[in-house]
Amino acid sequence: MTSLNRIRNFSIIAHIDHGKSTLADRLIQFCGGLTDREMKEQVLDSMELERERGITIKAQTVRLNYKSNDDKEYILNLMDTPGHVDFAYEVSRSLAACEGSILIVDSTQGVEAQTLANAYQAINNNHEILPVLNKIDLPSSEPQKIKDQIEEILGIDAQNAALVSAKTGVGIKELLEKIVKELPAPIGKMEESLKCMLVDSWYDSYLGVVVLVRVINGQLKKNQKIRFMAAGVTHTIDRVGIFSPKPTEVDQLGPGEIGFINSGIKSVSDCKVGDTITDEKNPTANALPGFKPSQPVVFCGMFPVDSDEYEHMRDSMVKLALNDSSFSYEPEVSPALGYGFRCGFLGLLHLEIIRDRFELEFNLDLVTTAPSVVYKINMNDGNIIQLHNPTDMPDPVKTKSIEEPWIKATIIVPDEYLGAVLDLCTTKRGIQLNLSYAGPRAMVEYRLPLNEVVFDFYDRLKSITKGYASFDYEITGYEINDLVKVSVMINGDPVDALSLIVHRDRSQARGRALCERLKDLIPRHQFKVAIQAAIGGKIIARETVASFRKDVTQKLYGGDVTRKNKLLDKQKKGKKRMRQFGKVDIPQNAFLNALNMNEN
Repeated sequence: MTSLNRIRNFSIIAHIDHGKSTLADRLIQFCGGLTDREMKEQVLDSMELERERGITIKAQTVRLNYKSNDDKEYILNLMDTPGHVDFAYEVSRSLAACEGSILIVDSTQGVEAQTLANAYQAINNNHEILPVLNKIDLPSSEPQKIKDQIEEILGIDAQNAALVSAKTGVGIKELLEKIVKELPAPIGKMEESLKCMLVDSWYDSYLGVVVLVRVINGQLKKNQKIRFMAAGVTHTIDRVGIFSPKPTEVDQLGPGEIGFINSGIKSVSDCKVGDTITDEKNPTANALPGFKPSQPVVFCGMFPVDSDEYEHMRDSMVKLALNDSSFSYEPEVSPALGYGFRCGFLGLLHLEIIRDRFELEFNLDLVTTAPSVVYKINMNDGNIIQLHNPTDMPDPVKTKSIEEPWIKATIIVPDEYLGAVLDLCTTKRGIQLNLSYAGPRAMVEYRLPLNEVVFDFYDRLKSITKGYASFDYEITGYEINDLVKVSVMINGDPVDALSLIVHRDRSQARGRALCERLKDLIPRHQFKVAIQAAIGGKIIARETVASFRKDVTQKLYGGDVTRKNKLLDKQKKGKKRMRQFGKVDIPQNAFLNALNMNEN
């Protein structure tokens, strides 16, 4: 059993692309977690999608053995966390399981929005923060300037910050020494009754549900009977292990250690993230506070292309929700798309990732409807309805007012792009709160409506600033606004999957742009297809997809003009009948692309 003062638990936090996963690779390599032959880039990013996109989606844990300069053996439990704002919930869970954080700052880029957000999260968790300047091998690296910037913006002493190059391995030894000397050891007692925190869980096709735990007090052993306090269920431990980074079985886990357990859990509801695990016979008196549940901010409908796949999709949903606790879902029926699910996400990237995971991991073909946010509708009778889906919008006569969610956005941008960023925020109905400078970079705070941010804000921000802007946001609350529902009709039939809620001032432009976009996406048929956008009973925009034309007079040779007119009238009647009974095929990509509009 390792003594507590020889254990260090820490998370790696940083902005996107500042080198978290690369640094984790070097630490694993230096401590001999894997041989050089087994090493590969992004070794902790085990998911195919993570490797493909070059981003971390899931926080991963690894246990390393390190022998310091004073010949003492230390156990380091490292947690590599995602950088994107959409995975902030993963970060918060990792921080709760550790005592210290390594804050990486790119020495060529400096402090960015997510650096700020993650550093504050670590401070709120009472973490000891160790600043690290990465990429010092690059010619554009400015270590001293970035040290001053960290002190100015974050208020963290950075003059003794570790200087490393995660790519080349420079400064890794010095960093490990700093970790064992400056980061605190965990607190816990072996003799007390078992108290563990359930940090994460996922589904393994061979082992069933695997649970990641951090032991606070007591010890975990094989064949021990444990109780999940929030779920109120009892299980027997089949296997106890650690990640080094390969899963390795151990006899027991003691206070301060992080590892995994298998206990034949079948039901997903048993594994609530943040739950307290204790001994069945000798339970702990008070449970851990747990984690604040994640609040989905973006909702969309997901439907299988083939309706026979519905059962498979439901099973896949259960497994994915176990692996990603910030993903939520409930069944939904659409007249146009059949049976599916209404899903909640932490942002658009999160939505994209989940959709890709369904396709890659579970081999599902899905139709995804337009993303929307949650609105609050104040009814005339005093009730308040939460609206997740624009199609469920009640009759405007019965509604008193509609409230929409607003966010506080923090944007850090080089000075030369500030004007373009302010213009973008103003066109998105933003209200400026604050503008300050840290050297050549401006930090601007805006209040923005969330539904304006959901569609294309992030992409446009990146394109107008050539990728230099960084963006972070938090939800501030709800506000009453003049919002209307724009519904789309194709040949007079409403298509609920394409309806959306917008501000009245924007409704005409949005409706027109939507019809124009659909005109390009819906293929031609044998009859004319009318595409209309409407607010209630009032049509605000219309486009027509022309029909295929066949020259029915081609076979005529000579004769009177009446013969020609007779054939054309016959064709006209056929087209009219076709329009009555014909079905318009809307391709899957129309639902996705119709709302990816770059309008102002």
